[in-house]
Amino acid sequence: MSEQKEILQESVTRLFGDLVTRDALKAAEEGEWPAALWSALEENGLTQPLTPEDQGGVGASWDDVFVVLRAAGYFAAPVPLAETIVAGWLLSQAGMPVPPGPLTIAHRGQATGLRAVKSRGWRASGRLTAVPSGRHAGHVVTLTEIEGGLRPALLPVLGAAVERDLNIAREPRDTLAFDAAPAEIGAAVETSGDGDAVRLYGAMARSAQMAGACERALAEAVQYAQDRVQFGRPIGKFQAIQHQLAALAAKSAQATMAAAAAFRAADRGDPRFEVACAKIVAGEAAGLAAAVSHQVHGAIGFTYEHALHFTTRRLWSWRPEFGAESHWAEELGRRTAARGPQTLWTELTERQSGRAHRG
Repeated sequence: MSEQKEILQESVTRLFGDLVTRDALKAAEEGEWPAALWSALEENGLTQPLTPEDQGGVGASWDDVFVVLRAAGYFAAPVPLAETIVAGWLLSQAGMPVPPGPLTIAHRGQATGLRAVKSRGWRASGRLTAVPSGRHAGHVVTLTEIEGGLRPALLPVLGAAVERDLNIAREPRDTLAFDAAPAEIGAAVETSGDGDAVRLYGAMARSAQMAGACERALAEAVQYAQDRVQFGRPIGKFQAIQHQLAALAAKSAQATMAAAAAFRAADRGDPRFEVACAKIVAGEAAGLAAAVSHQVHGAIGFTYEHALHFTTRRLWSWRPEFGAESHWAEELGRRTAARGPQTLWTELTERQSGRAHRG
């Protein structure tokens, strides 16, 4: 890790560690917007790191963003940071200004009857379901089909009817209904295999958050295994517990490495293959992290009084978002079939060295 990334990691770890407290997480689950946390993120330039400096951003890389989102996942930060970063990047890529404040995103699979027509400016109608932090965001970025192609659409949440809902982590996942609401439409953006850049980069962001959350679940389980004494010695001394923790450590490391590779590929321009791999591995790691950490903790880990559930409920919630393992495994299968099985090994080795083909 470079010195610059080490400084970034130390900074975001300190910021989240100071502000994402148990009380802050409980307040967020009860509906309170964590204003102090969001203000600190904005002040440190962490909400729009990919936006060019001449547009008010930081001009950082996806590789830098991985450090930020991994830490956000580790601390279960209750703000739409990942969504805001992805939304800002999509808008800047489409040549559109990035509005201030929290943003959110919705992929094509979340849209019902969404269409935009030009009538004294663009107007959008339709529904977006399960939108992350829809009630807190100022705008939502999605894709809409115009003249046979997909183009980014920026829709103000103020112009929508909001139906509030929560996932099992008690994070807002709201339905936004638009009726001829004003919209801004951008130029077409490079898309993923299924034509949805929102799903692609949303999945990449979730893979980083899930990797961080898996690391947190592992850390909590290891600490508890050292502290909990049974039959006269810490339970971490028992071989059965050690085997479970070793398996989780290996899977957590795989998720972190796969997510990091996806973010590096995004800096090269075509992360589809790596994102698919990262979301699959992160999903598998999430299942194991939840199972092992709760098995190690026993009954206490299931209580609301213990902090473990803040992590595991997010892992369960994030796992299917922007495509579960089955979706991305099918994407990999289609890609391999289209290119021909004889090219798979060559592609793997070329992508590992950063010299992969485009397309």
